[in-house]
Amino acid sequence: MKRLRLLPNLYIGVILVMMYIPILLVILYSFNASRLSSVWEGFTLTWYQELFRDRSMFQALRNSAVLALLSSLSAGFIGTLAAAGMARSRPPGAGAMEYLATLPIMVPEIILGMVFLAFFSLLALPFGMFTLVIAHTAFCIPYVYLMVKARLGSMDKSYVEAARDLGAGEMRAFYDITLPFIFPALISGMLLSFAMSFDDVIISVFVTGIHTNTLPIKIYSQIKTGVTPKTNALCTLLFAATVVLGLCSAALARHRGVSPEIPRDSVNSEKKYKGELT
Repeated sequence: MKRLRLLPNLYIGVILVMMYIPILLVILYSFNASRLSSVWEGFTLTWYQELFRDRSMFQALRNSAVLALLSSLSAGFIGTLAAAGMARSRPPGAGAMEYLATLPIMVPEIILGMVFLAFFSLLALPFGMFTLVIAHTAFCIPYVYLMVKARLGSMDKSYVEAARDLGAGEMRAFYDITLPFIFPALISGMLLSFAMSFDDVIISVFVTGIHTNTLPIKIYSQIKTGVTPKTNALCTLLFAATVVLGLCSAALARHRGVSPEIPRDSVNSEKKYKGELT
């Protein structure tokens, strides 16, 4: 019985080792004096110095960050409106519409890239940041839509009905009741969209312009000439920034405690809400 109880822990341990050993190797070889990752020649910070002197690398990083931010914000806005509209009214063919809304995450990226390339060429749009934002927003919308839709499915509609009975319009009820309830799902969907957009290579190759370079494309193009530990240094800094942001988020959540929910005391809530409306 004890051995059976150890199996889940052993399984989790193996998965964690397989996930983090490559990351640790990337961090380790960012301090390697040799250009080859297979040979250790000693500790050095030279690659970090070269990284900070490489303006093109940081330009690509800035482009990727701006692209991911714009795409996640656009996907958050469109995905939230779509989820709220589908949850409020079920039009004819709602199942087919939901299937089409989630189709971009099921279609292979190379197919999406070719479709976007043909579509933008048909419209004679100049390839660059604009086409990148449109393409990334399109495949990021389903992530926000699915999360917000799942959150709305667990929402008690009586809260919105109570707000409408107290005189609130549709927008006021959405802003005061629905939006705070779906906000955690919205943020989760936008963060996932940010990560997917920041990491995308295949679709970006098809829709980017000659003057717009993103970080994944730049690193991918270096494979032909050889990836130096300078790239490892950049990956190490990005990993460190991700860890710091994760720790800050966890500390903030612990400080604020459980996320606030809609008050259960209906009498006090109605009085307070009615006072705000009047």
